[in-house]
Amino acid sequence: MATLRLGDIAPNFDTDTTLGTINFHEWLGDSWGILFSHPADFTPVCTTELGMVANYQAQFDARNVKVIALSVDDNDSHKAWIKDIEETQNVAVKFPIIADPNHVVADLYDMIHPNANDKFTVRSVFVVGPDKKIKLTLTYPASTGRNFDEILRVIDSLQLVSQFPVATPVNWTDGQDVIVAPAIPTAEIDAKFPKGHREIKPYLRYTPQPNK
Repeated sequence: MATLRLGDIAPNFDTDTTLGTINFHEWLGDSWGILFSHPADFTPVCTTELGMVANYQAQFDARNVKVIALSVDDNDSHKAWIKDIEETQNVAVKFPIIADPNHVVADLYDMIHPNANDKFTVRSVFVVGPDKKIKLTLTYPASTGRNFDEILRVIDSLQLVSQFPVATPVNWTDGQDVIVAPAIPTAEIDAKFPKGHREIKPYLRYTPQPNK
């Protein structure tokens, strides 16, 4: 299949999960979404990742973000694995995990990379906006756990730039100054951003984060 690109409509699907059958687009509703895949159940790195996502549930909820995981195992395996995750990570897993033993969703999202493994998914991440368009893609090898602080940081940036004509600079975190979009003439900045701005170069203008 063709590689999914930023701005593409996230492919829709009906699937079984640990929380019942869902239609992906209907399940998302008007929320942002994170779809992330795991190589297999009962694997050590995945266990720590799902535990971390469960720990961050309130932070995702506060950002109107729904999270959904995927592994190429079935629901019985998932539910047994969840018991291990909850025991070892001291959490309650409340988000759904997609059962994908036939690789339907994994193939739809190109999550299986034969050069790495022709049976199991790599660690894919797709951030989907309320418009159902793909806003971010990340791909990690199976041996490297993801940094969900970074994924939260990116969500903060994506949500901010969807509301204001700004960009976020290197290592930006929520609450720090942002960059005014180059398309805005300097003479119009203060009207759009009443907190003021500072100019480093004509193309590099900073303003305080507008929604803080």
